[in-house]
Amino acid sequence: MRTNFFACSLLLLSLFSCKSDAPPKAEVAALEVREWKPEDVRSMSGALADRGLIYDSEEDTEGYVLYEPPTSTYTFLVDKQGEVVHKWQSDLNSMNSYLQPNGHLIRMERDEDFTTFAAGGQSGRIREYDWEGNLVWDFSYHSDTYLTHHDIEIMPNGHILAISYDALSEEEAIEAGMDPKHVPKAGIWLDKIIEIEPTRPEGGKIVWEWRMQDHLIQDFDASKKNYGVVSDHPRKLNINIQSDEVGSPMTQERLDQMKQMGFLTSNATVDNRGSDVTHTNAVSYNPDLDQIVISVPGYGEIFVIDHSTTSEQAKSDSGGRWGHGGDLLYRWGNPANYGKGAEEDQKLFGQHDSKWIPEGYPGAGNLMVYNNDIPHPDNKLPNMWASLAGNPSPAMNVAVGDVGNYSAIYEWSIPSKKAGVYEPGEDGTFGPGEPDWSYTAPDLYSLYSAFISGAHRLKNGHTFITQGMQGRLIEVDDEGKLVWEYWTPYKYDYTLPDGSPAQPTGPFIFGLFRATLYPQDHPAFAGKTLSPLEPQPEPFVLEIPPDTEQPDQ
Repeated sequence: MRTNFFACSLLLLSLFSCKSDAPPKAEVAALEVREWKPEDVRSMSGALADRGLIYDSEEDTEGYVLYEPPTSTYTFLVDKQGEVVHKWQSDLNSMNSYLQPNGHLIRMERDEDFTTFAAGGQSGRIREYDWEGNLVWDFSYHSDTYLTHHDIEIMPNGHILAISYDALSEEEAIEAGMDPKHVPKAGIWLDKIIEIEPTRPEGGKIVWEWRMQDHLIQDFDASKKNYGVVSDHPRKLNINIQSDEVGSPMTQERLDQMKQMGFLTSNATVDNRGSDVTHTNAVSYNPDLDQIVISVPGYGEIFVIDHSTTSEQAKSDSGGRWGHGGDLLYRWGNPANYGKGAEEDQKLFGQHDSKWIPEGYPGAGNLMVYNNDIPHPDNKLPNMWASLAGNPSPAMNVAVGDVGNYSAIYEWSIPSKKAGVYEPGEDGTFGPGEPDWSYTAPDLYSLYSAFISGAHRLKNGHTFITQGMQGRLIEVDDEGKLVWEYWTPYKYDYTLPDGSPAQPTGPFIFGLFRATLYPQDHPAFAGKTLSPLEPQPEPFVLEIPPDTEQPDQ
């Protein structure tokens, strides 16, 4: 039933122009805090929500928001009145980009030509464009065993840190001590971090590399060289962790249905459904410490690793500025992964966008993360995805009594006796026990996004948040007060040459991986004319049959 609905709904998507004057500041009232009852429903997709600028107060931070409209080849720069003031266009899809001080844009793009890796966030190509949209650098990195995906970080020296899949065959995974019962026929995809020195106008040199597969521990097979007591090695990764990214096995029929609904890429197979075990989705660099933090939602953790090592030291457990080689300097979110704590001690669930707060910003040196899918103890269903089965509404309405999961922004300082040196506490876990600061929606539920999303601190202490699943962007002040709200009204129809979607977003048609607010005094804007484009891009609306159930909100 659900497959037929979405096949038909795609035919009902239409473009129309509805440009209107932006509301004056502080004249649009913020929503009152809602008290939810178990039978109340909320929209998971936000497909029918009012879109564009919703709330603009005098207290918001003036600047420009950079984001990629879904299923498009565009990058938009939007002012705080919700008007597009600049855009870049490529021939490939992107979901993540970074504006540089010189006005150039560095985009992760979805290469059309790779086969092995079938999961959201695929890239394979990094490109740089000048302000006028001219291509000035093109870098390709994909093969049967590696592929850049999800995120990059531009370092102060102009090099680029990138997340890449690092495939192990079925035989290699078993040799690494993984329980054969849990090894997919297609093998597993761990991750690595590479440092790229660009060679413009094309290509680049890999000058540093760190791989998860060099730092594995397991207590399953005593015949393997990495056998040991997991709890005695908290700086290593247990290869037999049951990943949160691995779902139930699929039949070919179910796989085909999921592809048709846009939940899977065209290269997904029955044999690789359990391969994406770590799914690293964010990378951030601390230049003062020469350390890297990555978000690993498959394990419900963030990891801090040492970048001061050589590539050879990064394979070992010694060397580098901090003495642990490529072993983990710090980890947080799920101590049961290293034999400390229990299920109830898990803090992170499908998290995204882990990053350090920069120097000169409130909370400088702390870590921040968007904690996506915090479970509610009274849930009737196991998760949001279970609630969508057979759901005929494009709003994806789900009762909060069925799935009461919610999202939060966490910020915390890593406990350390010396800057950059992190040791487990007396109980053997890396602290803190709880984040130092968190933000949740005043009504708990209205911020919820089970996947994608992000948050970053602004220099005035405000926090800019991407609620990715619904394409909602908000800014809150240091007390958690909403000062700006915008829902992207744009969606396009880019597909790969085989007709399949570039990213498996399914019915979440307005979904945004991440957006970034750049202040109006950012160097990239110096000397630039940033007035609304005429005409504005056409908003996108979903037309639905009149008898379709509408959301409560």
